[in-house]
Amino acid sequence: MRALLDTHTFLWAALDDRRLSSRAADLVADIGNEIYLSAVSVWEVAIKHSRGRLSLPEPPDSYIPSRIAVFGYRPLPVEVAHALRAGRLPPHHRDPFDRMLVAQAQVEGLPILTSDANIGRYEVEVIW
Repeated sequence: MRALLDTHTFLWAALDDRRLSSRAADLVADIGNEIYLSAVSVWEVAIKHSRGRLSLPEPPDSYIPSRIAVFGYRPLPVEVAHALRAGRLPPHHRDPFDRMLVAQAQVEGLPILTSDANIGRYEVEVIW
């Protein structure tokens, strides 16, 4: 299975947080799955950390690459097609990071691993 991580899903998996659903945890742990981490999520984590709104065990510059390696995530860059799709999305969600993740999921044909109910209002498969 192929799937895209929402930012909180990435963090909850990385930090072994009990808020991660068992289904999401199973999908992330299965090395046969292709789990993508968007550059958008990396950007969001870096910004929140720099503003003191997110505590991590180590700086994002080392923590995020180490989690990508440990979990075997595949990086998903932001492409022009993603940005254009994000601009056409209905205003169900005000968070620009989440809107870009929805756009990437739509363009790439990926379900999103998320607990965010607002993301489910878009034409995208949500797994939780």
